[in-house]
Amino acid sequence: MNARTEPRLLGKLSNAHLDSLEEEAIFILREVAAAFERPALLFSGGKDSLVLLKCAEKAFIDKARGGGIPYPLLMIDTGHNFHEVTDFRDYRARQLGAKLIVRNVEDSMKRGTVRLAHPGESRNVHQSVTLLEAIDEFRFDALIGGARRDEEKARAKERIFSHRDAFGQWQPKAQRPELWTLFNTRLQPGEHFRVFPISNWTELDVWQYIEREQIELPALYYAHPRQVVERKGLLVPVTELTPARAGEQVVEKTVRFRTVGDITCTCPVESPATTAAQIVIETLAADVSERGATRMDDKTSDASMEKRKKEGYF
Repeated sequence: MNARTEPRLLGKLSNAHLDSLEEEAIFILREVAAAFERPALLFSGGKDSLVLLKCAEKAFIDKARGGGIPYPLLMIDTGHNFHEVTDFRDYRARQLGAKLIVRNVEDSMKRGTVRLAHPGESRNVHQSVTLLEAIDEFRFDALIGGARRDEEKARAKERIFSHRDAFGQWQPKAQRPELWTLFNTRLQPGEHFRVFPISNWTELDVWQYIEREQIELPALYYAHPRQVVERKGLLVPVTELTPARAGEQVVEKTVRFRTVGDITCTCPVESPATTAAQIVIETLAADVSERGATRMDDKTSDASMEKRKKEGYF
């Protein structure tokens, strides 16, 4: 992952700032519960959504008095997700007693609202259609997501409370100001908000928080042997969905996933890290962004993510 592993760095790294980041996330999660009638928390079983879920647990669940998260968890499943992640998603939802709603891109394909250009096309970009259908089905007025501003240029432009019009579209030139942490939550009929409580976190913050809070993660996030091929500067996992191409050499490497998503567009990075503390060290020294190092579908153009978000993507 283009990083140097320097153990001495960990001893010098403070995590005192995590308290203020956690406090902000909890405040935003409670603000959503107070301001909206039908919110939902987007939950994939990935590291960012698990950090967000941990903050929601702290925001609403009292160990002495009980309680629960006051909105359902929602996942849009492409049908091509890693089973380790979806299994962990189900396990974590059961553990918290949270309502889990799963809607599938495959169902949208059956309805004809999603049409692939060819059978091998990644379904990742088509999640926005299924998401908008779920919003219409349940009349959600706010969707809470685990996006961070350091992930990609388009995300850095977005507000914490991101207004979406009646077509689910983001209009970057018509965003509402968020001065003094005052969030504008006014909606017209048919509109909704995407809300990003960990927008001010970085990948390093997330891993420091995972290490501090001892948050369980799917095993894919830690070093494991896997067969891969090198393609366009990425390590592509060899699976039924992503087989080796003619002329490519399959090799086994010790890798981990920095992000987990649709198998057809998510790549691991070479790494020996088997603990969150070791990943903190690697992340501290990394010089390639998380999405830049792992996502095939973001390499089409610099504007690909912004275009998707305008069309309703997360």
